[in-house]
Amino acid sequence: MRPLTAEGLRGVWATLLLPLEPDDTIDFARLGTQLDHLVEAGLHGLYAHGTAGEFQTLTESEYDRINELLATRCEAADLPFQLGASHPSAQLQLDRVRRAAALRPSAIQVILPDWLPLTPGEVLVFLDRVAQAADGVPLVLYNPPHAKTQVGPEQLADLARAVPALVGSKSAGGDAAWFDAARESGLALFVPGHRLASMTPLGADGSYSNVAALSPTGSVRWYELMQSDHQAALDVERRIGEFFAAHIAPLQEIGLSNPALDKFLAAVGGWADVGTRVRWPMASADPRLAAAARTSARRLLPELDAGNW
Repeated sequence: MRPLTAEGLRGVWATLLLPLEPDDTIDFARLGTQLDHLVEAGLHGLYAHGTAGEFQTLTESEYDRINELLATRCEAADLPFQLGASHPSAQLQLDRVRRAAALRPSAIQVILPDWLPLTPGEVLVFLDRVAQAADGVPLVLYNPPHAKTQVGPEQLADLARAVPALVGSKSAGGDAAWFDAARESGLALFVPGHRLASMTPLGADGSYSNVAALSPTGSVRWYELMQSDHQAALDVERRIGEFFAAHIAPLQEIGLSNPALDKFLAAVGGWADVGTRVRWPMASADPRLAAAARTSARRLLPELDAGNW
């Protein structure tokens, strides 16, 4: 697959979600069907092994099997794909990077090792070695708010200068001052899906999208609306916020994790048989709540409806 550049990394990307059996094994038949839907959705690309993909729960054989599946389908469809190599252990992550690089994805997503916080020097040493292991495959740094080591926009610019393989950043974004500083990095800046319309004028380039978990095709239509009628797209974002406040925030308040929330969104969207189960020891959303949320989504977000609601 053609490697991504900072200038070429744009748009709405959707993740694979793990369809789980009652014993927490992955149902690869359902995963393949899910992938079929995503390949046909018109997305700018697909990725695996972010937070929603429960990367920290995977065995190495599961990790490799998912990579092979995603790479094979995306290569056949000529659809860009990224492989997450993330792992809290630097050593295991480095090995995942090597194995992911062998499949020549469009980019590899990495996190910073996540038990003890790293100094700026340690961050640089880590990314430099990861870039060597990636063997020419570009890197995207995933730095969510819960990461032990937070990378600010000024440090991001320093890293971009020091590690040419780095082409993108995946973070929560920020205000205008944050984007002004982050743009100095020259990297593609990706932000949360439900904030993409309001952050695009500030400098966001795209999203690894939780809205795509709700409606893959709808998330693409919304992105296109951002280009043609930004005020209308902002109104969709306002209504997404209303939907999240009614149906997602209560699940957050009882402690459900981001993978549980994204799987719940997929259950509401009904575009694939993902299920709401997440791997032990994390708690899952009650699937019985999806029907009421679907009714709200149909009312609030007709622009995202792909005929499943």
